[in-house]
Amino acid sequence: MSTPSRTTPTRALSGAAFSTLLLIALMMGANHIAARIAFNHGADVATAVVFRSTVTALVIVALLASQRVRVSFSARHKRYLPVIGLLVGIQSLCLYSSVARLPVALALLAFNTYPIWTAVWSGIVYRHKPEKALLIAMPVILLGLGLALDVLGAASGLGAADQWRRIGAGVAFALAAAATFGLALVLTQHEAGDVDGRVRTATTMGLAAFVALAAVVVQGGFHLPQAAAGWGGLLALTFLYGTAFTIMFTVLPRLGVVGNSAIMNVEPVFALVLGWLILDQAIAPVQVVGALIVVGAVMALGMRKR
Repeated sequence: MSTPSRTTPTRALSGAAFSTLLLIALMMGANHIAARIAFNHGADVATAVVFRSTVTALVIVALLASQRVRVSFSARHKRYLPVIGLLVGIQSLCLYSSVARLPVALALLAFNTYPIWTAVWSGIVYRHKPEKALLIAMPVILLGLGLALDVLGAASGLGAADQWRRIGAGVAFALAAAATFGLALVLTQHEAGDVDGRVRTATTMGLAAFVALAAVVVQGGFHLPQAAAGWGGLLALTFLYGTAFTIMFTVLPRLGVVGNSAIMNVEPVFALVLGWLILDQAIAPVQVVGALIVVGAVMALGMRKR
């Protein structure tokens, strides 16, 4: 998930809304599977983010134009939207860098620590104390993540030192993605929450594309796939991501759902199944238990009454 727009529905979801949210979570999980296929065949992270973000921004802009949405920004919006876009661009690069190094589901699980980072940034930037529910959930999320990542190397049989040599860089990228996304969420809530979600997403994705394009320039140009499978992965991740956001802004409002829902945090579960079926990425049973603990805790946070 790469746009800072998360709210919790205030009434029970209809069957259609629930199914649509699950479809979006499936498409988001599949997007990361497609990204790993592209990376395995020569594409690099910055190239993938440029393709994905540019196409998504263009789709949302077309949606805004077709719906004749009036776009206007206050001085505060003009100050903070570029910062939010920069953060989401960094988050996108970091998350895909993690996906390129870890089993996809584990990368997404480590990224799902973003509620903890949101509380940290809210305290640092706005002096807000974390809610009791989050304080209870934090150790549960960290325990589940520790099991999922096999931090002691027990499931892999490698031992802690060798396990961290294998997963350390990927985990660091995922946590960096979670930290930047958490800050983007906090700034969005306090400084840009009154901007139309479609407009905010278009500007965020456009700026994220520019951040990734800068990374492409620094690395000496685009690194495109070297095989048909890689091109298929690159096109699939772009299609899945753009389509998921189009559904989010066209279908969900008609179903009475505003923004995202905690239901969409099942994305790592879909990624776990798809990674096993498509990429042959299997993890130990204890890691599956850890994954379910993380997903369950994050969903419980999202569904709590405020």
